Amino acid sequence: MDKFDRAILELLQVDCTRPVGEIAEHIGLGTTACWRRIQKLEESGIIQRRVALLDRGKLNIGVTVFAAISTNQHNSEWLETFHRQVAAIPEVIELYRMAGDTDYLLRIVVPDIAGYDAVYKQLIGIPGLSDVSSSFAMEQIKATTRLPLTYIK
Repeated sequence: MDKFDRAILELLQVDCTRPVGEIAEHIGLGTTACWRRIQKLEESGIIQRRVALLDRGKLNIGVTVFAAISTNQHNSEWLETFHRQVAAIPEVIELYRMAGDTDYLLRIVVPDIAGYDAVYKQLIGIPGLSDVSSSFAMEQIKATTRLPLTYIK
């Protein structure tokens, strides 16, 4: 990973629809060399996929809820079932297994309180949960998909 790869990643994180020729010109590489580097970054899995970021407000899913889940189940069969069931809920856009007092943290997007209540009812239908605690985001201060590239070795 050199300065050209880093520069390519920085530019693609801002706009992955930029033409390869434009990226190449911006970082001082030939188009073919730049294209090959992008292909290698994809093949190595550093670039996992290219996506469109959508406006949640315009899609009527402007409410963000963080749900902290605790369980007393810690066996592999339960974990697999729980992960599969939660992953099947489209409103759950992030799911993390945590260390500490909370076992799982979910980021959920819904249109309103009633929308969250429907998701909540799905969650509490999953066997083995001992607590589901929810917090509603009042304001989004920062949200980015850009990863810092300063730690690349």
